[in-house]
Amino acid sequence: MVQEFKKVGVVGLGTMGAGIVEVFARAGFSVTGVEIDDGALDRGRGHLEKSLGRALSKQKITEEEHGAILGRLTFTTSREELADADFVVEAVPERIDIKRDVFTDLDRICPPGTILATNTSSLSVTEIAALTNRPDKVVGLHFFNPAPVMKLAEIVGTVLTTPGTIEVASEVAKRIGKTPVVVTDRAGFVANALLVPYINDAVKAYEYKYASREEIDASVTKAAGFPMGPLTLADLVGLDVCLAVMDVLWEEFREPRYVAAPLLRRMVAAGLLGRKSGRGFYDYSGADNPPEELPQGAIATQLRDEGNDDCDLAGLLLVPHINDAMRMVGQGYATAQDVDTAMRFGCGYPKGPVELLEEIGVEKVAEDHFQLTNNGLIPFSLPAPLILDKLPEIDEDDDEGCCQGSARS
Repeated sequence: MVQEFKKVGVVGLGTMGAGIVEVFARAGFSVTGVEIDDGALDRGRGHLEKSLGRALSKQKITEEEHGAILGRLTFTTSREELADADFVVEAVPERIDIKRDVFTDLDRICPPGTILATNTSSLSVTEIAALTNRPDKVVGLHFFNPAPVMKLAEIVGTVLTTPGTIEVASEVAKRIGKTPVVVTDRAGFVANALLVPYINDAVKAYEYKYASREEIDASVTKAAGFPMGPLTLADLVGLDVCLAVMDVLWEEFREPRYVAAPLLRRMVAAGLLGRKSGRGFYDYSGADNPPEELPQGAIATQLRDEGNDDCDLAGLLLVPHINDAMRMVGQGYATAQDVDTAMRFGCGYPKGPVELLEEIGVEKVAEDHFQLTNNGLIPFSLPAPLILDKLPEIDEDDDEGCCQGSARS
């Protein structure tokens, strides 16, 4: 069925939408990119031409391929040009009112057999599908930034999406060089539901002066080999995006784990959104970022103590992250392989959280989890059932060690 596709549409040509256009065009599809007005259309075309130019200069594509890709592209401000599209991806901003306008329009314009996909990272695919008269043919197709580089595509079905639609979306993802992970509609899906609370934990650690921003970022890059630390990643993703995902997770689950860090909310209110605003946890205006003074509180000092084997800064961030992953697997939402695939291909992890659990050891992760909850450094909870099931036995009364006292002492 994928081979029969003649035309793909992409609505919304921001950085992500332009990247999605490029991905489809590189894979041989004829693509029509749609924007709201000429100014937005020119900006979207500029994103695409810059990306292709960079690929050409780095010899990732040839002159012939560059010309062929451009020849498969059409740009327009009229959604009516998608009347003969076989597959349409929506990539407009994360606002349900904007998506409502797009999907009601596409439902009217496109033939009944056209599959409509949303690139939403935080909104309910079910709610979006309900805006149409074809909810069985609406699916989430969530790309990761930058779309031409990151290999993951989350395929998100609703209770009404047919197996055939899921199958086609998965085959499309493979055809354009992505690794699909198929899940049902749930806040955050796999990658964001795991990644953003981990970022939020790092923001809290910074807010409570457990460590400097440099210490926080260096702790996980050193311990787990992540390509960047969580505060640098927050700046790259956008603090507004992180806050939006945390709020969606809170609305769905209503658990203390998903309460956004107060500092995150204040920084967004102040317009400190990260790279796109020129300043977040770091300054991107061209000014120097001298290392911050190291916090000297009791918890900060103990977390910094290299001789302390009970818990450290990396554990403070990685243990809840691993626990979230194992809880997700235990709930049957995603397999261990899907979780690790999502985090490796969507977030650039060298190892997924399930692989990290095996590397660190179940007993160590569980022991550190008990330490962190007993000492108030994370909301009280038991380790995920799948972690407890793997334990021979743990003495829960043995809570002596680092970080005694209040979480904010």
